[in-house]
Amino acid sequence: MTADAARRTALDSTALDSTAMDSTAMDSPDRGSDYAELSRAVRAAGLLRRRPLYYSIKIGANLALLAAGWTVFALLGRSWWQLLVAAFLAVMCTQTAFIGHDAGHRQVARSRRVNDLIGRTHGNLLTGLCYGWWVAKHNRHHAHPNQVGRDPDIASKALAFTPEQTRARRRIGQWTARYQAWLFFPMLLLEGFNLHAAGIRVVLGRRPVKVRLAEAALLAVHYAAYLTVLFVVLAPLQAVAFIAVQQALFGLYMGCSFAPNHKGMPIVAAGQQLDFLRGQVLTSRNIRGSWLTDFGLGGLNYQIEHHLFPSMPRPSLRRAQGAVRAFCAERGIPYCETGLLVSYAQVLRHLDRTGRPGRESGRESGLGRGLSTW
Repeated sequence: MTADAARRTALDSTALDSTAMDSTAMDSPDRGSDYAELSRAVRAAGLLRRRPLYYSIKIGANLALLAAGWTVFALLGRSWWQLLVAAFLAVMCTQTAFIGHDAGHRQVARSRRVNDLIGRTHGNLLTGLCYGWWVAKHNRHHAHPNQVGRDPDIASKALAFTPEQTRARRRIGQWTARYQAWLFFPMLLLEGFNLHAAGIRVVLGRRPVKVRLAEAALLAVHYAAYLTVLFVVLAPLQAVAFIAVQQALFGLYMGCSFAPNHKGMPIVAAGQQLDFLRGQVLTSRNIRGSWLTDFGLGGLNYQIEHHLFPSMPRPSLRRAQGAVRAFCAERGIPYCETGLLVSYAQVLRHLDRTGRPGRESGRESGLGRGLSTW
């Protein structure tokens, strides 16, 4: 085994076994100057410059593929082959959501107004997701990744990310937590419906939402057009099956893209303080791969670089990786990077462990033992 491979294995093992951040790594003094130094180097390399040509081509190609999918839908008519179209559109809707994600981070254009227009078009109108709700939630996550009480992504009622969350549940909740590693991927089949419902609740609720009327109007247009087209072209049973397949695969794809980023990485205790650089790097995981991985995961496979520089355009993340990794190595900051399948094993093992807090004394479930070989 090479030294680099050994280092990667050690980092993968650290990520796999972490339910709480090690105190020696976390309780470091304020070293904001480290991030300032890295930021200057990244900016000097031009990695924060907008990439209008890339996004023009990306958005144009994505819209063309979406249009092609719906054209095939119209030509097929009442046919059960439409379920294949539903699967294709699930993939394209996820790719559309990735563009909305980039716009929400101001990666696409310098103008906030232009980014918001692109975000709401790709989120509300084309995907049926509430862009304003998602941006507010996602910004809270970026500010405090994996921190108890501050990161909404680990405050889910569906999953328990710490043993304390499991212990706080009642009987049914503890049962689902006990088997959450087994239930994780099946539950992702419902995530698409959950995301749609969350956005609808927000625009219809009383919580403050920027440009609520525009958000609600775009969502209304999306759902009206989507349901009308389906139930006009397809038989009722086919339309229901189409919705079920598309939304289930959309949720699965979205969940499988976002899950490797932080799940199974160290958890920051409530009230614990650490500088920005370490707070972002130590709680994030990168995924190794080729250009196909970059495309399939929408650039989220460079999660460390993305969290350090959220406004960095997607195509610049790969170029920034070498500098960020070297910078972390010089300062002894663990930089976690692993393969996609290994990351899923780490996620599942973490969920298995936190869902069974009594096993902290040394017992391990059969699933946990099987995943430990990854």
